[in-house]
Amino acid sequence: MVRIRSKLLAACGLLLTLSLSAPVTAQTVLACEPEWAALTRVLLPEARIYTATHAAQDPHHIEARPALIAQLRAAELAVCTGASLEAGWLPTLQERAGNPRVQDGRPGMFYAAQQVKLLSPQTGFITPFDGDVHPEGNPHLHADPRRMQAVALALSQRMQQLWPAQAAQIAQRHAQFERRWQAKLQDWERRAAPLRGRAVAAQHASFAYLWHWLGLRQTLDLEPKPGMAPTPAHLQGVLQSLRSEPPLALVVSSYQDPRAARWLDKQLAGQVPLLSLPATVADAGGAEALEQWFEQLLQALLDAQQGRVAR
Repeated sequence: MVRIRSKLLAACGLLLTLSLSAPVTAQTVLACEPEWAALTRVLLPEARIYTATHAAQDPHHIEARPALIAQLRAAELAVCTGASLEAGWLPTLQERAGNPRVQDGRPGMFYAAQQVKLLSPQTGFITPFDGDVHPEGNPHLHADPRRMQAVALALSQRMQQLWPAQAAQIAQRHAQFERRWQAKLQDWERRAAPLRGRAVAAQHASFAYLWHWLGLRQTLDLEPKPGMAPTPAHLQGVLQSLRSEPPLALVVSSYQDPRAARWLDKQLAGQVPLLSLPATVADAGGAEALEQWFEQLLQALLDAQQGRVAR
């Protein structure tokens, strides 16, 4: 009897040791856009992170594929932009995934746009004829590193709420990110001083937050209305304005159709630099992906300002 009891105690001790030494199961996160996958990787490097879109895709228009449904079904946290950016596909994913943890209003559904003040909120009655308009405001907030800073704090707090056992580690990683980001921010703003007050022409308001942060002015839009393809008549008017008052650069995003911008560039014969800027990070898995993206954006604009854009 004593021998049996000793064996039982030994087995219980072994089970307790194994349970204490077992590795923590990795958290599962779905990021709607690569920038949020990159930020999640900084704060929660051990997580299993799925990304719904990539830099060459327009995040407004994504197909709710079966693979995405399965990934959202498994997610403990979903990190998205909000402000209707994903309105065309995220609600369908949420419905089909049937995961109560990542429904609107639950702690596992995080919207970056709810953490900051947005540019250009719309008031009054909006019709489909107004174009791709977001009533809440411009959703492309990730192009402002100051707003990214605010989102990082809010996301770290949400993660600590969801995974209290790892709250101390998450808070420490956020503090390290904050120190590094603040130093980068000061360096970027110092180097960007020559850009302040300059005009840019661009397609859509994809980089409105970047312009706002750097003190640039978007004076022309290649789209006649938000989200509507450039028309010949509209482009003729843009061309006249570009010739009369050449801006710093003509800018398109990496996921946009470049044909209108290339036509303008050809008509101008190199008078205005043409820039195709990445809409977001290319590799969300890199530890410094966000810093590298902002560095790339700033350097492209500085090269245009200094006449160093290769044709």
